[in-house]
Amino acid sequence: MKMEYKEVYITKTATYFPNEPVSNEEMEEFLGLINKSPSKSKRIVLRNNGIKRRFYALTREGKPTHTNAGMTAQAIRNMLDNDAEQIRAIDLLACGTSSPDQMMPSHGVMVHGELPESRSIEVVSPSGVCCAGMHAFKYAYMAVKTGDAHNAVATGSERMSAIIKSETFEEEAQKLNELEKNPYIGFEKEFLRWMLSDGASSFLLSDKKNETGFSLRVEWIEGISYANRMEACMYMGCEKMENGKLKSYLDYSPEEVRNQSIMSIKQDVKLLSENIVPLGGLMLTDLFRDKGLNPADVDYFLPHMSSEFFRAKIFDQLEKNGTPIPYEKWVTNLSSLGNVGAGSVYFMVDEVFHNKELKKGQKILLLVPESSRFSYMYALLTVC
Repeated sequence: MKMEYKEVYITKTATYFPNEPVSNEEMEEFLGLINKSPSKSKRIVLRNNGIKRRFYALTREGKPTHTNAGMTAQAIRNMLDNDAEQIRAIDLLACGTSSPDQMMPSHGVMVHGELPESRSIEVVSPSGVCCAGMHAFKYAYMAVKTGDAHNAVATGSERMSAIIKSETFEEEAQKLNELEKNPYIGFEKEFLRWMLSDGASSFLLSDKKNETGFSLRVEWIEGISYANRMEACMYMGCEKMENGKLKSYLDYSPEEVRNQSIMSIKQDVKLLSENIVPLGGLMLTDLFRDKGLNPADVDYFLPHMSSEFFRAKIFDQLEKNGTPIPYEKWVTNLSSLGNVGAGSVYFMVDEVFHNKELKKGQKILLLVPESSRFSYMYALLTVC
């Protein structure tokens, strides 16, 4: 018997940001100074990444103000008007993040725990980095598509501020000082301190479109990993060896974990700059061909970028691949929100969804790269 698949629509979106936005000049007031010294790399990184402000779940004294689960639940509440009846109607919850509040229990069930009005439902917690939010989106999409759920919530969120505070690096900086070496932390560890931001966003997916206003029909969601041919580029809770393999924090002593800031998030910048854009264009070119999609048909292009440095590189790669998309069709909010990892594409979709100039039939193309070991997710939405 042939299975009949349902149409899937994004019918609501919402966001939640902790506290007031933080300017470039204020960052170290919240994150602290490493070894009591202002950063040498901050100005250079900020000049290249184009970020003007971001959000931290921290007080100015560096004290936590929110949990990841709490922010995510608040985004869901904002989306559902904090209405108990709408929250009870959720059939499935899929929550993607790279910065859960704890290793166990999972992020998704912690979010579920913040929604006591909800029913006992299926919950999934995709891990990873930027693609984790898209994996949550795809799981929710497939559940509605197959009829397993009628109303599914997908979320993307991050609380990275806790891991980029100066105290994460203090032991290593002090040790370098004692050894009379350069007391500044390596660029691969400090690089991401000036990129990352906190926040949460959510989608409501349904097998019925909105009776009034717009919905976004999900045409397809596709993904690919190149980990079979690429070594790790961004990593945390481990150290990268000379042979490219990762050594887990579990294989270090507690003292080594502190002294070498093993729990910090690190980026192989050279590997990133050489590969992240070209690899992202490979499957996208195939998708244009296989899905019968003409670049001219795209009305809104939502590329997740960790830095404005990549804007021109993405544009040039699209041109080179024969799939050009002019800048006037691009929607990005990196400069005003910072890099919120798994949540960034949700924020862009939310911005477009609430655009009063939307027209039925317009197409929205999503591109989400993940540099951790070079994974990519793509999706096409149609305004209806």
